[in-house]
Amino acid sequence: MSEQDLMFAPAWQLRDLVAARQLSPVEVTELFLRRVEALNPRLNAYLTVAADQAIRAARQAEAAVSAGKRLGPLHGIPISIKDLTFTKGIRTTRGSLLFQDDVPLQDDVAVLRIRRAGAIILGKTNTPEFGYSGTTENLLGDDCRNPWDPACTAGGSSGGAGAALAAGLCPLAQGSDGGGSIRIPSAMCGVYGLKPSQGRVPRPYQPPGGWGPFSQNGPMARTVADAALLLQVMAGPHPSDPTSMAQRPPNFVASLKAVVRGLRFGWSPDLGSAPVDPEVRQRAEQAALVFAELGASVEEAPLALDTERVREVFETVWLSDYAANYGELATTRGDEMTPALRESILRARGWSAAKLATALRELEWHRARVRAVFQHLDVLLTPTLATTAFPVGRRPRAIGGQPVDPAWGFTPFTYPINMAGNPAASIPCGFSSQGLPIGLHIIGRRGDETTVLRASAAFEQARPWAHLHPPVS
Repeated sequence: MSEQDLMFAPAWQLRDLVAARQLSPVEVTELFLRRVEALNPRLNAYLTVAADQAIRAARQAEAAVSAGKRLGPLHGIPISIKDLTFTKGIRTTRGSLLFQDDVPLQDDVAVLRIRRAGAIILGKTNTPEFGYSGTTENLLGDDCRNPWDPACTAGGSSGGAGAALAAGLCPLAQGSDGGGSIRIPSAMCGVYGLKPSQGRVPRPYQPPGGWGPFSQNGPMARTVADAALLLQVMAGPHPSDPTSMAQRPPNFVASLKAVVRGLRFGWSPDLGSAPVDPEVRQRAEQAALVFAELGASVEEAPLALDTERVREVFETVWLSDYAANYGELATTRGDEMTPALRESILRARGWSAAKLATALRELEWHRARVRAVFQHLDVLLTPTLATTAFPVGRRPRAIGGQPVDPAWGFTPFTYPINMAGNPAASIPCGFSSQGLPIGLHIIGRRGDETTVLRASAAFEQARPWAHLHPPVS
């Protein structure tokens, strides 16, 4: 294989080549490190490149192959880790000046599992401070840029992961999603990202607050099979997180079949009230109808949400957790924090207990409404976002001719699913007239990642995208 082929080869194929001794873990790691060195100055996808550690790990992986040892499912495969996620011995800034020199003494559970599976950590991908934003900018340096148009955002908060995957700076990426943070950059960068069900992948307790009430670690990749492989490695209960699902996960890789005949799909262009760009709506609706061509039924989804009220409930619970985690820092070292984040945290610290209690009650009604939809459907489809990527620093204030909140107006489809706890993926489904990627949002029942992956694989087979590479690649 040529270097260009290797850069964009599926991770599962790279692993097979390593196992067959046709590809050296050291050589492929060096290849990706050269790519990062060449392109990262234009994209700012990585905040930290762990070159020395990566080469050492690659040499150990190569020695294991030579010795005929049993190899893990990601053996010798380079991977990026989001910079919110703790990595032992590798700087973890959380996108914050406050932690710009912090080097954790232990791995997050997901990272520990990734290492044990044999993967090679290339470095830490860019994220907004503490993952608070749907676009990736922080006080550590330049904003993260989109490989399809570097004047545009890559999304957030796993923006660095999305940009790195799209540009061929890693074959696999770990992300996390608290309000859309895997699916937003996946849609904007034209890659595949899956937010698992709440509790499918354990999360670390981060004193003095909690786990992030809606957040989940998950896979980002250029193919559905690669995402299933990475999810298999990360998923499963762990005693460090009592909110993690107690049951063992299904075999995502073995059950990955590109067949949807007989499944019931529901399509909603706007969840009843969300402003959506007409071109995005059209492309996503055309993509939804592909499932009818594949033998599934596709009908109008019986779900109408008051998206403004849902957003208020989400923001109340979500920012209350931020206030618990970072309230003291916002008070004592707020001049070192992103101003919008500090303002949000201080605002949340002033909320009454009654406001949070009311939001928690409304949250349960929201979850009940989403559960009711899946009594009649196997899969819910929406656009992933209300827009395509937009210029850095210029969030839309109007979409489809209607005014929107610039903080959340472009993401009306993602955070309601975090609140419900359901698994959801963004899958590339076409491009705008400006050549920017558009994503289709594939949502399943809580606990049913298998059906989401199955639907994703069927669409991937019918409308492949992995051969399409951005200008910055």
